[in-house]
Amino acid sequence: MKNIVHVSLVMFLSLTLVTGVAYPLLVTGIGQTFFPEQVEGSLIKKDGKVIGSALIGQNFSDEKYFWGRPSATSPYPNNAAASSGSNLGPLNPALTKAVSERVKIQQAATHSNHPVPVDLITTSGSGLDPEISPAAALYQVARVAKARQMDNETVKTLVMKHVVGRQWGIFGEQRVNVLQLNLALDEINRS
Repeated sequence: MKNIVHVSLVMFLSLTLVTGVAYPLLVTGIGQTFFPEQVEGSLIKKDGKVIGSALIGQNFSDEKYFWGRPSATSPYPNNAAASSGSNLGPLNPALTKAVSERVKIQQAATHSNHPVPVDLITTSGSGLDPEISPAAALYQVARVAKARQMDNETVKTLVMKHVVGRQWGIFGEQRVNVLQLNLALDEINRS
């Protein structure tokens, strides 16, 4: 019995050192060496101050900014501490109502009855999507240009400059980071 306790204790301590200390230190060291920006949270700074992350969406509602994907996190949108979706199924009347309301808001903001891109009216599983499709960004060009008193083509060109392609050319879809696009808009208006 004494031998079993001794072996168990040695195994416990050994595995704790390997999996609880050595492995995390090794992975953290590799990350900090080869992927320092990602390890630090892909933070975006403006004038030396952290204003967000390229990986977490922010809630923009001003007409002069591009709006991101709706968020179902609580108690407020894009709450990184409470990543979650709405869990409403496709037959749930609450989902139908929420999507219909979002369509009305988008169409009223753009003064258009054109179909609204799906990523502007549906929430994601995480509630933290920082990116929208190029179609969703282009849908908002006229509203943003009007609010900023800019030419539509100038804003459209800026959107197209911020389109990121598929990962390694095959994974995912093209996308636009909303925070980075809005910061670029602010830079144009500042100069």
